[in-house]
Amino acid sequence: MSNAPTRADGRRADQLRTVTFEPNIAPYATGSVLVSFGLTRVICAATIEPKVPTWMRQQGVKGGWLTAEYSMLPYSTLDRKQRDISRGKLDGRTVEIQRLIGRSLRAVVDLQKLGENTLWVDCDVLQADGGTRTASITGAYLATRLAVQKLMDEKKLAENPVSDSVAAVSVGLFGGRELLDLAYVEDKDAEVDFNVVMTGKGQFVEVQGTGEESTFSYDQLHSLLALAGKGLKELAVLQTAFLTKQLLGTLKL
Repeated sequence: MSNAPTRADGRRADQLRTVTFEPNIAPYATGSVLVSFGLTRVICAATIEPKVPTWMRQQGVKGGWLTAEYSMLPYSTLDRKQRDISRGKLDGRTVEIQRLIGRSLRAVVDLQKLGENTLWVDCDVLQADGGTRTASITGAYLATRLAVQKLMDEKKLAENPVSDSVAAVSVGLFGGRELLDLAYVEDKDAEVDFNVVMTGKGQFVEVQGTGEESTFSYDQLHSLLALAGKGLKELAVLQTAFLTKQLLGTLKL
């Protein structure tokens, strides 16, 4: 695989976009982060409420709950995107992505240790340039970890329910090349497109792969997963560095 910087934004084939995290972007949330993957920017906010859904109480289910909501703001794309509320229903893509975010976080959050609390994770896309779902998952983990730490500091949680980190990244075939972290110009015309979610310990949570304009071979599948793994390891390092700074070096993952 050639790593010559021939992509539209000057990156090598195996290079992430510039990834940044800005904490406390939504001060009324329990924990929040503005995550940027290049020009894709998402506000991820975690709010912990001291109650659980009615169905859990009725069925006697112990522990807490975690759920996610995702939205693209009308001005996040070149052409104004109509709000879901204006149409009176969520579109299929929105439902798919918010379920993916929820599943990704539940893979690393022990709901028993969360206690009788509901963790709401809201991901709102400010600017979309490809990879909004992967940026949302990566930032949502950080918002969740900050929220949990706040409750632990306030003695409202006895122990940390977060067992590991989780992040997500896209990979794909574009122009016959295997690329990491696709921007919109690559994503929209990719022959093959994958979204890969993985924990910090290297365990897969979810792999979404589609031959958009082409098929892909067994060898290409393994190569793309290896490329995603490289990017996910780098994201885990960035997440740990961010949290270590925010939590004054007390973080243990």
